[in-house]
Amino acid sequence: MRKVTGRVLFIVLLVLIGVFFALPMAWLVVAPFDAAPTMAVKWPEWTLSNFQRLLDNPYAIGSIGNSLILALGTMVITVLFATLASYALSRVKIPGRDGLLYGMLLLSSIVTGTAAMVPTFQLMNAIHLINTHTGVMLVLAGGLLPTVVFILKDFMDSVPKSYEESARLYGAKPYQVLSHVVVPVARPGIAFVAIWTVVQVWGNFLVPFLLLRDPTSQPAAVMMYTFYTESGQADLRLISAFSLIFALPVILLYFFVNRKFGFRFYGGIKS
Repeated sequence: MRKVTGRVLFIVLLVLIGVFFALPMAWLVVAPFDAAPTMAVKWPEWTLSNFQRLLDNPYAIGSIGNSLILALGTMVITVLFATLASYALSRVKIPGRDGLLYGMLLLSSIVTGTAAMVPTFQLMNAIHLINTHTGVMLVLAGGLLPTVVFILKDFMDSVPKSYEESARLYGAKPYQVLSHVVVPVARPGIAFVAIWTVVQVWGNFLVPFLLLRDPTSQPAAVMMYTFYTESGQADLRLISAFSLIFALPVILLYFFVNRKFGFRFYGGIKS
């Protein structure tokens, strides 16, 4: 009886956890099509007027494009520099290398965006990057680089050096070794940090809110903050429809990366 009771309690706990995570997803799916959405999950009064109301907003759809620009731009900067840095740290023996990596990771966790808000604003203002997407991408990439370098270094360590030596024997240049040998083998890791970077930037609120003043350049995470009715209440019709559209690009990106790269190992090993 004790064993059966423990199993039943475990199953009940799993069901409760599943419901806890499923309810917000259910609300995200049904509320955008409800004529009068509330915070509760209920059978909707089916309508598409919420999306028409979203299209009538002059800044809503443009903010999705701004989020794409910031996410993809930050991803390119982060992945490019993290790949070069992690490969160098993996192959070059630098005194205190591990301490440097752990120090970068620790500082990036402690000195968060909130703690560095004032100096970040002053720095961007000094170099005239306030209210520009470039400034936001540089700040976001700088905050993500330590973690991405730390993750990618493990993938670079797993690439056999014999592959690189063979390529050099055939006359490959250093950049050819990196692009044609190392990157294909480490591609699953690069794909992971790429999609992780996009997700981190996609939902980031503080940095764009701090650095972007023009409503036409603000991303979706900041624009959602402005969706209120004339009485000062949250406009659930607008928020629900916008939330669904806001979530779709990240979901589609995940399925695309998983389908294209998956968790397979790429390399030059012959079967």
